[in-house]
Amino acid sequence: MPAAPPASAAPPPATDAPAPVRSLVIWVPDWPVVALRRESGGEPGEPVAVFAKGVVVACSAAARADGVRRGQRRRDAQARCPGLRVAEADEARDHRQFAPLVARLEEMAPGVQVLQPGLCALRARGPARFYGGETEAAGALLAAVTEGDIDARAGLADGPFTAQQAARARTRADRPIHVVEAGRSAEFLAPLSIAVLDDDTVDLFARLGVQTLGDLAAIHPDRLVERFGFRGARLHALAAGADSRPVTPRTPPPELHREVAFEPPLEIADQVAFGMRVAAEDFIAGLGAVDLVCTELRVILTGDRGETSNRVWLHPGTFDAAAVVDRVRWQLAESGKLVSGVAKVTIEPEAVDAASHHAVSLFGSGPEQRVHHALSRVQAMLGHRGVVTPVVGGGRWLSERQVLVPWGDRSPNSDRDRPWPGSLPDPLPSTVFAAALPLAVVDRDGDMVAVDGRGEPTAVPAAMVSANGSRGIRSWAGPWPVFERLWDPERARRAHRFQVVDATQTAWLLVCDGGEWYIEGRYD
Repeated sequence: MPAAPPASAAPPPATDAPAPVRSLVIWVPDWPVVALRRESGGEPGEPVAVFAKGVVVACSAAARADGVRRGQRRRDAQARCPGLRVAEADEARDHRQFAPLVARLEEMAPGVQVLQPGLCALRARGPARFYGGETEAAGALLAAVTEGDIDARAGLADGPFTAQQAARARTRADRPIHVVEAGRSAEFLAPLSIAVLDDDTVDLFARLGVQTLGDLAAIHPDRLVERFGFRGARLHALAAGADSRPVTPRTPPPELHREVAFEPPLEIADQVAFGMRVAAEDFIAGLGAVDLVCTELRVILTGDRGETSNRVWLHPGTFDAAAVVDRVRWQLAESGKLVSGVAKVTIEPEAVDAASHHAVSLFGSGPEQRVHHALSRVQAMLGHRGVVTPVVGGGRWLSERQVLVPWGDRSPNSDRDRPWPGSLPDPLPSTVFAAALPLAVVDRDGDMVAVDGRGEPTAVPAAMVSANGSRGIRSWAGPWPVFERLWDPERARRAHRFQVVDATQTAWLLVCDGGEWYIEGRYD
């Protein structure tokens, strides 16, 4: 690659490329940190860092003051700031928290393009005409989104890339708007580091001595095209201030949620459910209009005194209007957070799916679908917990792991996946006795077998003696200790499990708890 000539000798941009669009960019610094605070709370002055793959991708001003920087490893960042609050990057959270700000901007000026969470662009021409100038338009839009912990900035320039760099330029706190005059984009971009391109070729350019955008713009575009193809032409256009990308407005998502306000507030559940019938039908019809179905429903109840009850409901299939009304009624019956009448009910889809995935088959519904409809009808008559299904939950003892979950609710998999020291590994007994079946385990001399302080049996088990008679033990394994709450003298428990096979080749799971024996399960 030839030596770069002076920046003043940069060739003019290609004449066949479209002219850059005058663009307005709104940027909220450290948006992942702002989104984290808005969703999970936290003090404004708290040092916070958001990590992706163990590297800092965003940090708060307090963290930067202690030496935390983007690109640092987690150990280095925590060494510089011991009180650092650490969080993992969550793009869904960033988009979710940024959506209300975008909606607010669209009310002020339509045609917003979301470049990334915390960064969006608009065409400057329309807002400038409406508000009386580019600076006035940027000020009005900033005022719409600046609140609390949100410190937004704006940039105006030819092309979205240059406007983005203008918004990110260091400005005084009382002047958050940076305007690059028309036709002076190349002059503004020339001293900026090549790293702002955020491209894989940045390291290569740096090794070749190309350190700034001005150095890159000074290279003839044909040389870059020969080396990098279309990407080289694109990078040269950006560095030269000839960003010809259009601002592509997003398509606002349809309003799928529904709200019903009651004046005066209602205190009877049946009245609230009756008032939700039309809204529930409209809610399902709105989803159907965009070929969607709701599989998870969020219901928010707001009381007359401002208290709220917020819950996500699941459904074995998809929600219809009657199922939505049932969930509102059940939440009113089970919620103890409302101490006054219901002033407002909000229903919104927490999870949706394509309607084509839930279409009824050509030759009618199968047995599973008929069972689902039957159980749903019974549940609608008896209430939320009127129909339950057994699932395997978490716990050390088999009886604890049998959990009854209301039909349609999520099984407690998160509780099951937790570490349970002392729990029984697979395969589990097929028969589990909810009530303990006492028995005695004796040796060949008829003396009771126990477990000593070292966790060893005091003798070789020879027989199981219960109210139904005696069974000889052909083989056995164990013991395996189960220790619980040893820090609490009143609730502490020291037990040991044994697996035994009797003379009839039946396998049993026995427990010796404090010298007493009982049957926990049977391997059928």
